[in-house]
Amino acid sequence: MVFREDILAGKVAFVTGGGSGICKGITEALMRHGATAAIAGRQAPRLEAAARELEERTGKRCLATPCDVREPATVEAALDRTLAELGGIDIVVNGAAGNFLAPASQLSYNGFRTVMGIDALGTFNVCRAAFDRWLRDHGGVILNISATLHYGATPMQVHASAAKAAVDSMTKSLALEWGKLGIRVNGIAPGPIADTEGMSRLAPGDLSAKLASRVPIGRYGRIEEIANLAVFLASDAASLIHGTTIVADGGAWLVGTPLEY
Repeated sequence: MVFREDILAGKVAFVTGGGSGICKGITEALMRHGATAAIAGRQAPRLEAAARELEERTGKRCLATPCDVREPATVEAALDRTLAELGGIDIVVNGAAGNFLAPASQLSYNGFRTVMGIDALGTFNVCRAAFDRWLRDHGGVILNISATLHYGATPMQVHASAAKAAVDSMTKSLALEWGKLGIRVNGIAPGPIADTEGMSRLAPGDLSAKLASRVPIGRYGRIEEIANLAVFLASDAASLIHGTTIVADGGAWLVGTPLEY
């Protein structure tokens, strides 16, 4: 481990999207550094299996709290259960996301709305509900998982780009309004990360190797590298970092010309 094992001792993390991929890795890293956790997602069996695995791997408690981040009532219920069983919420990670490849001319109205609903509306719903139930009176850390798609323009990603741009804007606005209450709000913008469902969908087959060759450091990122950044931002070591979204992509966003699909 990069950090001291007890750097997050006594903390409780609530992680949406924590049942798989990057956010499952983030959850594991937070738990390995002392936190207990609740993971939220729509698929209860998958979520419960992930929670058991995380407990076995870390020796810490992990609570499965099924919810749909687009539906405030289910978010509130998941947070209420977390507070009742784990005693607080110190770290909120907004990682629930939806994405797929679609040219704007063929993207359905519902497809655009769905991605905006999960990524942008879902992030607000979780932040607002956590604020009302705990953060306003106790402070804490919010980490919003973003992307770099909207830093230039990414083909076939108008829906996800718009959603993540909204998340980045929300990170700044909430940081401005809630900072005096002891709530730090930051974002993480991963680039291409190996062994994730997102990369298998967005860069299938030969496109994956072509994309990796364009990353300035010469490779995709790893889940544990994003997880380490999350541990840092959740810890007191990042006490002055507030209202910013940190890019972790090996310099991939610096390459200006997008790939042709």
